[in-house]
Amino acid sequence: MKSMTGYAWKEKNDGSMTVSVELKSYNSRFLDLSTNLPYWLSRLENRLREYASKRVQRGKVELSVRVRETATPMQVSADPEAAKAYHAAISSVASALGLASDAVPLSLIVAQEGVLKSERTIDPEAYWARLEPVLEDAFAEFESARDTEGKALSRDIYAMIERIERSAEVVSGWVPEMERIFRENIKTRFVDILGDAVDEQRVMQETAALLVKYTINEEIVRLRAHLESLRRELAENPSPGRKADFICQEINREVNTIGSKNQIREVGQAVIEAKDALENIREQMRNIE
Repeated sequence: MKSMTGYAWKEKNDGSMTVSVELKSYNSRFLDLSTNLPYWLSRLENRLREYASKRVQRGKVELSVRVRETATPMQVSADPEAAKAYHAAISSVASALGLASDAVPLSLIVAQEGVLKSERTIDPEAYWARLEPVLEDAFAEFESARDTEGKALSRDIYAMIERIERSAEVVSGWVPEMERIFRENIKTRFVDILGDAVDEQRVMQETAALLVKYTINEEIVRLRAHLESLRRELAENPSPGRKADFICQEINREVNTIGSKNQIREVGQAVIEAKDALENIREQMRNIE
């Protein structure tokens, strides 16, 4: 089990180039991956996204790459025609101002747009070869941080599951008393309506029919089954977040149904305890991948 939140930063310098990678992740229902790398490495973006998508299943992930080089490979070309046009125009202005045309410095000409053109020499494979080891180290640290937090979340979730299981035991122990109270209430209503003419056999038949609808035995069975499913999902699935959230919805449904049928204070307290534990589980689930 892994937490969706994590952080890692790694940097490597091999003398001619420094590559740094920063990873941040937050809670999100789905994988929301954003990358930030130098514009001149944009050809590596798809490969970078594919690499990260294989390592992270869910969460809002921010992946930043920085590259600094001591010697930047560049190709520089000149446009002499543009330089001549600029020189002629600037000389014309100088002449209009009564200045000598030879006063136009070369530095002013080459500073004009289009006179000199530079293009960075990019070999994507060479840059990826430098970047990939740093990515590996960063993701290793990132996974370690998420694993550590995931273990803490796991311990807390299992503790909450045990609270719900104890509540289910309390509720189960009160089932006979709940049914006895229900039978008495049904009989009292018959007596209030029919008086001495009440038919005991009829009361028993009606009570049996209503018990099928109002007993909580089925809810307890399903609740225990859902708790077992949740335990199994957490133990067997390395990324249980989505399915575990669905199981929690089913647990909540059974707990609410038990509460709606309850007539005993102790059962009501057990239901409150179970709902509080379940809310804690669902809150923690929002942090799990």
